[in-house]
Amino acid sequence: MAAELHDLVDRVDRLLLRHEELKRTNELLRKELGVAHAERDSLKSRLGAARSRIDALLDKLHAADPEDKA
Repeated sequence: MAAELHDLVDRVDRLLLRHEELKRTNELLRKELGVAHAERDSLKSRLGAARSRIDALLDKLHAADPEDKA
């Protein structure tokens, strides 16, 4: 009976250690995800700005094209 109890205590200790490891890993992954989301949002913003600049340049090109006026 004592051996079974000792084995159970060992298993519980290992489970607790594993649980703590998983909590730390989870927290690190959450931080990385936050960084990835921030980077994604920044890239989306930069893409929108680039699209706006391209649209403005295209508008200027169309306005300056003499074939469009003829």
